[in-house]
Amino acid sequence: MIRIRGISFSLHPLLVIVMLISVLTGQFLELLTLFAIVLIHELGHVWAALLAGASVKSVQLLPFGGVAVIEDNGRLTAYREIGIALAGPLQNVLMMLFAAALREMGWGGDAFMTYLIHANLIIALFNLLPILPLDGGKIIQAAISLQVPYYSTLLWCGRISIFASALTAVYALLPLQYGGGVRLNLLMIAAFLLYSNITDHRNLPYRFVAFLMNREALYEQHMDKGTLARPIVAPLAKPLDDILRLFKRHQYHLIYVLDDKGGVMAVVPEQRLLSSYFGM
Repeated sequence: MIRIRGISFSLHPLLVIVMLISVLTGQFLELLTLFAIVLIHELGHVWAALLAGASVKSVQLLPFGGVAVIEDNGRLTAYREIGIALAGPLQNVLMMLFAAALREMGWGGDAFMTYLIHANLIIALFNLLPILPLDGGKIIQAAISLQVPYYSTLLWCGRISIFASALTAVYALLPLQYGGGVRLNLLMIAAFLLYSNITDHRNLPYRFVAFLMNREALYEQHMDKGTLARPIVAPLAKPLDDILRLFKRHQYHLIYVLDDKGGVMAVVPEQRLLSSYFGM
């Protein structure tokens, strides 16, 4: 692990395994090329995150991208998250165009430049699959969070990603049914995706609490811009947890509390509910 300007960079064991296999099979040039592609892909995410005002704590490199730990203190919008996620595949597209230009000029060797183009294409397309924590999954999750309550977004995106990861593992093992070999690389990637999504699903309550704790920044933005509040209608007996799970991203809420006859008893601003929830 190395640290550059406060950001720690490390290699995931999966990438180390791929590197060892490449060395043992005599594909050293392909190994260096893969490492460079993954690193540039991830630096695209880092650059975009810093540009968006977030802080990057660490980056772990994988054979198909990486995992960046980003802290935003509640000020990172869904649109900025989408931009950060797209920045990685964008680097792959730029590298493809650069390699194609060099190939046209006869530099670098036709075979190597073709390999460089294909490798970038595969990594970019794979990362755009709608499975967390891949870039495509992050883009879909951020887009859904604009319309769906944040808790439901985290819950169902996580569940769908677990299911998709499991299907990927089954597909990697499918050749065994016909006497073929296991798609080992795909199986390792599927195992990583499945483990990551199960871990994130278990941490869902903590991620949601962090979302609630960062609502103060949204309140400040609401007051500055004077935007309309989105109402939430809830009966008096509705549990506080269930009301909070209706909160949407980028929207400030007023809660209309109804009595047994359906009349409005009170209009409660969301920060009062949050104060009660956190015992302030």
